[in-house]
Amino acid sequence: MWFKSLRADIAAAKKNDPAARNKLEILLTYSGVHALSHHRFANFLYRIHLRLLARMVSQCSKFFTGIEIHPAAKIYPGVFIDHGSGVVIGETAEIHTGTVIYQGATLGGTGKEHGKRHPTLMENVTVSAGAKILGGFVVGEGAKIGAGAVVLKEVPPHATVVGVPGRVVRVRGEKVCEPDLCQDKTDPYLDARKELCNLRTRVCELEKKLETLSAACASGPVSPAEGAGAPAPEPARGEESAWAPGAEEEEKRA
Repeated sequence: MWFKSLRADIAAAKKNDPAARNKLEILLTYSGVHALSHHRFANFLYRIHLRLLARMVSQCSKFFTGIEIHPAAKIYPGVFIDHGSGVVIGETAEIHTGTVIYQGATLGGTGKEHGKRHPTLMENVTVSAGAKILGGFVVGEGAKIGAGAVVLKEVPPHATVVGVPGRVVRVRGEKVCEPDLCQDKTDPYLDARKELCNLRTRVCELEKKLETLSAACASGPVSPAEGAGAPAPEPARGEESAWAPGAEEEEKRA
């Protein structure tokens, strides 16, 4: 079983690292492969309740590889930790086959609560350099976590997450704008973008009205009543006769 897992780890390194030339080089020089092998031995000791010895093995592995993995973490065969320096994997973390983790990544918790408090990474997840995934949620299959991102909530499958706090920007390669996919609804930048969109819409409406008024002015003078779209009032009969031509001369003769 241990050799089968080791072969799967070496195959994952060969698949995901173009700099790898052959399997012997990976076995002898790749710190990520060494750390995973040490972890599987430490995990075996942890499961048979030799937990102090398991922690000693994990700390020795951290000293030689720069990768800290808690003995209780569940890591499936075929995981690749590239470079590895500064990687931290917590106690209740679970990492499935095909996952690639780069240097400086953290799979940690958000507090001192007990139980499931570290993330679960499904198949073929990519965690870029310096990314922090904090909490006991699931990162969906095929998801990509950008460098330096801080992920605090569940990530859907095949999504790309970037930023601090992390937010979903793509799903299956297509851009998304749904607010319910955002990692943090209180993101001030999100509110600012919404306000800018509202202002842009209002400016477009005002520009259309201005163009309409300019066209009306160019065609000729417009009375206020016509500009408002209402018909001009008709004069009363008395007023019409008062203004009739020759009315003043008839009054003088009389």
